[in-house]
Amino acid sequence: MQNITVEELKSRIDAGEKINLIDVREPHEYAEFNIGGKLVPLGTIQAMQIDDIEDLKNEEVIIHCRSGKRSVTACLFLETLGFTTTVNVLGGVLDWQEKFGSQK
Repeated sequence: MQNITVEELKSRIDAGEKINLIDVREPHEYAEFNIGGKLVPLGTIQAMQIDDIEDLKNEEVIIHCRSGKRSVTACLFLETLGFTTTVNVLGGVLDWQEKFGSQK
């Protein structure tokens, strides 16, 4: 597992880079605010229901949550399922909103 800051993530998004961004929060959290990632709640990953992202196993997958704790768990779990490059967003959405407000 690697780590990325919200500043690094935002600069990659702003540069138009194609990234595989996964949001492991719950649907109600995602509905309140999201930065455009694919919603795959942590519980879904832990239940190994990852058909939606199975094709990303050999690509970089950037994972975020609210504060950076669930995303660490998701990264580690996905690695056990064969994902080769997982990246945790340090500070999660809380840090994103603190630095950039609600802009995506």
